[in-house]
Amino acid sequence: MTEITKQGLIYTGKAKAMYETNDPEVLWVEYLDQATALNGKRKVAIAQKGLLNNRIASLIFQDLAKHGIANHFITQQSAYVQLVRRVTMIPLETVVRNAASGSFERKFGVDHLRLFKEPVMEFFYKSDQLDDPFINDSQIVALNVASADTLAEMRRQAQLVNHRLQEIFGAMQVQLVDFKIEFGVTTDGKILLADEISPDSCRLVDQTTHESLDKDVFRKSSGDLTQVYTEVLKRLAAVEEEKPCI
Repeated sequence: MTEITKQGLIYTGKAKAMYETNDPEVLWVEYLDQATALNGKRKVAIAQKGLLNNRIASLIFQDLAKHGIANHFITQQSAYVQLVRRVTMIPLETVVRNAASGSFERKFGVDHLRLFKEPVMEFFYKSDQLDDPFINDSQIVALNVASADTLAEMRRQAQLVNHRLQEIFGAMQVQLVDFKIEFGVTTDGKILLADEISPDSCRLVDQTTHESLDKDVFRKSSGDLTQVYTEVLKRLAAVEEEKPCI
């Protein structure tokens, strides 16, 4: 097999930098030691954040693949780098909520961590200029962002991801409150889970104390983000080591 090498920079985002490689179907993803809030308006350098998120996301993507949920992850190349399959990203954030928090809690005035009988699923249009607005199915189709069939497949996969993530985090004594995922389309037309799954994109609380174990500690300046992410990785690694297939 040809050794994969990093080539030209594609873009630098809020938490990752993406590069071409010598294989046109493989991208080089470098996790960055920085955290952002307010849609990137607040940005702070945080030691080891990229390393922690890379490892957490790598373990989760591997677990999902073992349980039949295909995704773009290929391998963890180094402490800060993943190799992933090239996809054309669909400019939508798919948010799955198992309990009330964040914007849902504020918008509807419901109790914090109120459990839902069924998961709530929402789409947000990815646009920094527009602050990633909520978007419904009719608007998505009208703007040619995605077809109705594509949305149905994204929903189907998101439900599978939610079920498995609840099992993973439940074994860690962590409640999965909500999470954001993104999808892309492969060169052969398949819709594939992509981007990352980490405490940056999930809202997590300890099942007993209800203390935040995610980026909310940075958003609210309520704790040490590196310490919190280290705790999440510690629990995740222990679960994956004991039960590779829970």
